[in-house]
Amino acid sequence: MLVLTRKPKMCNFIDYKEYKIVYKRYASLYFITIVDKDENELIILELIQQFVEVLDKHFGNVCELDLIFNFHKTYFILDELIISGFVSESNRKLVERELENQKDLLDEEGIA
Repeated sequence: MLVLTRKPKMCNFIDYKEYKIVYKRYASLYFITIVDKDENELIILELIQQFVEVLDKHFGNVCELDLIFNFHKTYFILDELIISGFVSESNRKLVERELENQKDLLDEEGIA
């Protein structure tokens, strides 16, 4: 509720108890992360930006229904970016290449 009630011109960081909420709104979608207070907010915003760009590239102008009906692909993308709470890959092109490799594997198996 803290994020939804904020005005668009307000900053994308909120101190909350011993954590920090970092969020970004894209059209009707909110991407929200909760991190330790000592995390760099700008790096988290960049990570959200990378995630949304990969989603946009994969789904073509991502919307809520894409995320709901393709949650397994969404989690796969997120797993390519973050492992155990740490950024594992920051290069969007490499993540997109891994998505294509995964799609090719599924096509070969006749799953997709």
